[in-house]
Amino acid sequence: MIRVLIVDDHAVVRQGLRFLLEQQADIEVAGEAADGEEAIEAVRGQVPAVVLLDLMMPKIDGLTALREIKRISPATQVVILTSHQGDAQLFDAIKAGAISYVQKTSGVEAVVESVRAAARGESRLDASVAAKVLEEVRRPRAPEAVDQLSKREIEVVTALARGLSNKEIASELGIGEETVKTHVSNILSKLHLADRTQAAIYALQKRLVPLDDRGGDV
Repeated sequence: MIRVLIVDDHAVVRQGLRFLLEQQADIEVAGEAADGEEAIEAVRGQVPAVVLLDLMMPKIDGLTALREIKRISPATQVVILTSHQGDAQLFDAIKAGAISYVQKTSGVEAVVESVRAAARGESRLDASVAAKVLEEVRRPRAPEAVDQLSKREIEVVTALARGLSNKEIASELGIGEETVKTHVSNILSKLHLADRTQAAIYALQKRLVPLDDRGGDV
């Protein structure tokens, strides 16, 4: 049996989905939640195989709930339900771990098959959603500023984010302090930043170094 948690802030939608899923011999509705907060607690207690998750909800929105669900139960697959074809959170949800993205108007077969596919670890996207994904992938992108940094400069800016001084960076990388100063200057120029503190913050924002790896104050 595929145990499913239904999460939507509209009771009518939840009831409709429950009725639909309970008609399937291989699917069991483990419970319902009306917002992201309830969804997170339900996942902790029930560990469903699949969560049908709305994105637009009170208290804790669906995207935030999705990230927390994947953190506490990585094996639980999340299928996003949406009423909006051009949902602005589409790519954020996919990046956060959603396995499928289905419109509520897609019909019975699409929803049920998305649940079954998710339980098998397979993705399903509506044709309109898939087209939007392809459009985004094909769109030309300007290179990020970090792409302009050399391998050594990335090592230096990562060390800055860890709170290391020029002397400590030089010792760690086996180069001279003057060379470190040159690298820092080049980094600030390429990233259009004012000082090493901004460079350290930039490295943290770009996740060049985990937050808990900082060795001291920046």
